[in-house]
Amino acid sequence: MGLKGEAFKDIKLSLLELEELARSAGGEIVGNCTQIVEKYHPATLLGSGKVQEIADLVVDTGASLVVIDHQLSGIQTRNLEKAWKARVLDRSQLILDIFALRAQSHEGKLQVQLAQMLDQMPRMVDAWMGSLSRQAGGIGTRGPGETALEMDRRRIRDRVKQIRKQLKTVRKKRAQHRSNRKRNQTPSFSLIGYTNTGKSTLLNQLTSASVLEQDKLFATLDPTTRKIHLPDGPNAVVTDTVGFIRKLPTHLIEAFKATLEESADADVLIHVIDLSSGQMESQIEVVNSLIKEFGWENKPLIHVYNKIDAAPFEKKFQVKTYPRCFVSARTGEGIDRLKGLMLECLQSLYEDTELFFPKDEEYKIFQLGREAQIMRKESATQGTVCYAKMTKNQMNKWRPYLVQTLMDLSL
Repeated sequence: MGLKGEAFKDIKLSLLELEELARSAGGEIVGNCTQIVEKYHPATLLGSGKVQEIADLVVDTGASLVVIDHQLSGIQTRNLEKAWKARVLDRSQLILDIFALRAQSHEGKLQVQLAQMLDQMPRMVDAWMGSLSRQAGGIGTRGPGETALEMDRRRIRDRVKQIRKQLKTVRKKRAQHRSNRKRNQTPSFSLIGYTNTGKSTLLNQLTSASVLEQDKLFATLDPTTRKIHLPDGPNAVVTDTVGFIRKLPTHLIEAFKATLEESADADVLIHVIDLSSGQMESQIEVVNSLIKEFGWENKPLIHVYNKIDAAPFEKKFQVKTYPRCFVSARTGEGIDRLKGLMLECLQSLYEDTELFFPKDEEYKIFQLGREAQIMRKESATQGTVCYAKMTKNQMNKWRPYLVQTLMDLSL
């Protein structure tokens, strides 16, 4: 397939997903159309002919909402609404609308509000650009239009500051919980993946939880952490997080930092993939690119191909990634194999290490115990020897006290 064929395929997939987003928001699809242009029209994004075509389609179908699969400026939205006599949203606004519908907790609602305001601010500038009242003040003064705009922007900026302050408190609380888990040597897993791949159902299957399961995009917004018992292994925790999607709005990422930090701090990431989806490969690419963008590429990663009960049997042979596991979160098939893989991954994280602390630095053993699992301690004439299980990152941090390092330095 050539470049044009690939581009058309991407457009088709994106349009299908846009329709699914609209349905998730409670909309009914009555028509769709596409246009490939060399240059976007600054006033309406689309060409004049396509604008008229959609105006006719709105009249014929009685549509009350038009969704554009592209970022719109404030002035473009205003001009299109005037031309079509219907409400106009772009992809980012539609996603934010869905998030607003799904938000249940106080934290989730705050994050959605922040994302909506960050999205609204640049659109306000564009929407006021054509205001004649801005020119009424003359050179060196501000007209009434500009004053109104500045007042609105100032109110939003003040509200953004308030929400960020509240979310900062939430982030501190979450960081404290994660610190407590580390101090208690509780390993952590985080379920990540494309939206609607079955992460919540998998969490319920792994932990016997009763988290809400829905066959909808972005059914889960608030991170949910539950305990899991791994056979012949330590008790651990698994966190279900918000799903990803292509063209994820940057202000949404900014607003959901507190949620994303749950995955950033996890010992192991579990990438849940919908094996039955016709868009599986492109969904994997989107998640992989976001993993790289968030700086998680060095974290241990387990690929879990879900919904094997709904996927063609031969599709398993198309999978090339490792480590991997095939499961059905709905029926429980493959869950024991996944738990075994999770335990193997945890065991590979830790190495047996030997550290020596001189007498004048023995107070640091307390801090070591908060970060790593100390198996035993032995007193020596000049200090204390500690035997601990540590990750590579922990070993790098405590390298000056590693016995092997001290031996190398003495040679």
